[in-house]
Amino acid sequence: MISENIYSNENIQKAKSKVYFENIKSDFILKKIFNIMKKNKFLDIIKYNKKLQKRFNLSINDYKDYFQLYSPIEIELEIFRYNHGNFINISNDEKEYYHIYFDDSKEEIKRNYFNKDDYVKNIKIIIDYQVKSFNELFAFCKCINSISFKKFHRTNITDTVKMFDTCLLLKEIDFSNFNTDNVTEMSYMFSGCSLLKELVLSNFNTNNVTDMRCMFYGCSGLKKINLSNFNTSKVIYMNGMFHGCKSLRELNVSNFNTNNVVYMTNMFFDCSSLEKLDLSNFNTNKVIDMKRMFFGCSSLKVLNLTILKIKNEDNLDDIFTGCSDDFKKKIKILDKGFNNSDDKSNKKNCIIN
Repeated sequence: MISENIYSNENIQKAKSKVYFENIKSDFILKKIFNIMKKNKFLDIIKYNKKLQKRFNLSINDYKDYFQLYSPIEIELEIFRYNHGNFINISNDEKEYYHIYFDDSKEEIKRNYFNKDDYVKNIKIIIDYQVKSFNELFAFCKCINSISFKKFHRTNITDTVKMFDTCLLLKEIDFSNFNTDNVTEMSYMFSGCSLLKELVLSNFNTNNVTDMRCMFYGCSGLKKINLSNFNTSKVIYMNGMFHGCKSLRELNVSNFNTNNVVYMTNMFFDCSSLEKLDLSNFNTNKVIDMKRMFFGCSSLKVLNLTILKIKNEDNLDDIFTGCSDDFKKKIKILDKGFNNSDDKSNKKNCIIN
């Protein structure tokens, strides 16, 4: 059996000096060694050694694969100095992958919280490649004013569920360098961020996302949100997505693909400032639950909606409870419109002029 210390840091340093691995003459043995290595160790060796690159017929001059999978993520936090406590949530088994620096210090801090007497203004966090999930990363951290993603080339993050959940003092997030290429779950990502006024998510890649439930739940201060780049073709859950976004006067979801959405319950619940919605592109063929979908949308005057397919057991009044009487008068129930006999027996058509 090949000893694991063959890919120790000492041996990697030797490889960088173009020794040790070059001296292994058998390609078979060399491949065996590299096969048991962690990929980042293998790339550390190869990228410094042109002879080995040629031997393995590899071209990694730009190290694109390396950066996408193993480069560290760098985040900066601005802290509300009159508060204290956790500024990031780190599990015990991942502590070694998080490197934390207070203000401009070059000395690494071995904790994920600060005390009243720390007088911290800024925190820099560098995250190693092993971390794949951002589930609850900043959840319930009540001391963060702003978050900026400075470096983020990695593509292996798959989960941002509750990432900023109930960050009550969070006012700004800079997503300019945020990478969501392989994220599949975004539920409750911003829920309870009541001081956020604007979110620019135009660079979000949501091609693989299946769950957006309650994504902006309780973002009561949110006045502007850019969702123009959202691809929702794989999304199944949209229930509660904008629940409680009371300050949104405009919401452009005309690009949403809802072909696979099953749940729309409470989707626009209590969006009390919304005056119009263009849902003409919405397909509700697969939706089985849309209870309270527009509950409390008291300012809604125009709903551009071609056809909303409603189950018999769903109460129409329940879906539009809290909407104005004038608006409700515009809703018409159609008895026809389904070719499938099962659909005829189970659903109704609703159209809003």
